[in-house]
Amino acid sequence: MTISTAQRVLVTAGASGIGRAIAQAFVSAGAKVCVCDLDEAALEQLRAQMPDVVTLVCDIGDRVAAARMVDEAAAALGGIDVLVNNAGIAGPAASVADMDPDAWESVLRVNLTGTFIVTQHAIPHLKQSRAGTIVVMSSLAGRFGYPNRSPYAVTKWGLVGFTKTLSRELGEFGIRVNAILPGAVEGPRIQQVLAGRASVSGRSVAEEEAAALANQSIKHFVDPADIAALAVFLASGAGRSIAGQIIPVDGDSQSAS
Repeated sequence: MTISTAQRVLVTAGASGIGRAIAQAFVSAGAKVCVCDLDEAALEQLRAQMPDVVTLVCDIGDRVAAARMVDEAAAALGGIDVLVNNAGIAGPAASVADMDPDAWESVLRVNLTGTFIVTQHAIPHLKQSRAGTIVVMSSLAGRFGYPNRSPYAVTKWGLVGFTKTLSRELGEFGIRVNAILPGAVEGPRIQQVLAGRASVSGRSVAEEEAAALANQSIKHFVDPADIAALAVFLASGAGRSIAGQIIPVDGDSQSAS
């Protein structure tokens, strides 16, 4: 899909994984893209492969830094038409009974407050766009309970509420807001998870993969490019009537595990 008028796109945590795929998809569609990330080395690699992409180092868990980053991105792009709120952290694995309150708050600070700050400072720029769009990256954990991952699940559910609220608030300005909820995504991270499960269970990695896919109708992990394609579609003219939607990309998963 190509974009008729070059969009100005800000992607948070866009130097690797899903964010990188989204940045690449928008570049391929003809957009001007700015990526922020905490990983300077990954940003350097991104610049080497996509030299036209603007890159900014930013920890969105830092309110001042996040606000400054949005202003810098808008200045570099000449405005913002599309904001992709992709940044987030996984947080600890522990029961609620054993959860460290500081670890709990660190996840909320990045996943919820960081997204809030970035969005709040992007809104004035989006209001000046002829077709402002916000894409919020939630998760499969934003649809189901997720044992031993309460901070992550709570923030991803919270982002669904944030999306619904933003859509109601910003619709009058022609700004569309939608959330994407990825399931298990193909890549090094899921392979590390499967290897960790195998080391505990005594089963093979292949057996752990089969078990992970057993609750999905579509028996493969999600390709980041599929998530990126949806983000580009939602921001395009083809998605002009889609707003306030919560869209899973998870092979029809029936639970989070």
